[in-house]
Amino acid sequence: MKQFSFKIICLIIWACITVFSGFADERTVSYETRILETFNGDDDSPYRWLTQASRFASSVRNANGEAVQDSNGNPQRYPLTTYVDAWPMAAFGNNRGGDPLRSFGIRGQFDRRGYNWIDIYPVLANDSENKPFEIPIPGRVVNMDMWVWGANLRYYIEIYVRDYRGVVHSVRLGDISYPGWRNLRVNIPTNIVQSRRTLPAYAGLTFVKFRVWTQPVERVDNFYIYFKQLKILTDMFESLFDGNDLADPDYVDSLWSN
Repeated sequence: MKQFSFKIICLIIWACITVFSGFADERTVSYETRILETFNGDDDSPYRWLTQASRFASSVRNANGEAVQDSNGNPQRYPLTTYVDAWPMAAFGNNRGGDPLRSFGIRGQFDRRGYNWIDIYPVLANDSENKPFEIPIPGRVVNMDMWVWGANLRYYIEIYVRDYRGVVHSVRLGDISYPGWRNLRVNIPTNIVQSRRTLPAYAGLTFVKFRVWTQPVERVDNFYIYFKQLKILTDMFESLFDGNDLADPDYVDSLWSN
């Protein structure tokens, strides 16, 4: 009886090994950390960051209370943006003798409380028309994180990504109701599609923007938020197969262009 039970156990173990080995290639991963944006404001950065606010954004006024106009003669509205000589010491230390470090800051103000929002989105550095540009995300992204300086206000941040079908997904990065710098991290839900059933299977996401939300319980008269280093953890592994080059769109285009 014991010998029979032992044989049954061995058979079950062998079956499990066979089944799992069949799916081993699908479970292979190669995680890499990539920085999508430093928010350092360097001259050679491929992107510039612009903002857009909801309808109750306040007008900018000078010390005399007079409305400030932009270069086109229109009333200038919040938010204001700039790069500041500040950074999270937990990530970069004192940076003594290192390359200059800066962070991207926004100053916001709304005329009334509520679910106000500020969008922060990239454009190409050389685009004079300031068209929104979506940053390609390499690999199959697992999570995203960013350093955010908060003033203990009850606001929160969402990240927006677009899948290959054109669907835009919002993922809540986290609340910023804390003082000072903190690293906010979010896992990308598995229901956000990053691959196809048909070839080519790879179908990466693009980063669209991130959005700061205020809440009705919190003041919005004058606030500051700073951002540093948008980073991802992504799986760069792609299975190879006989004829995988024919699933490369660029290679196929070069073949058929002749």
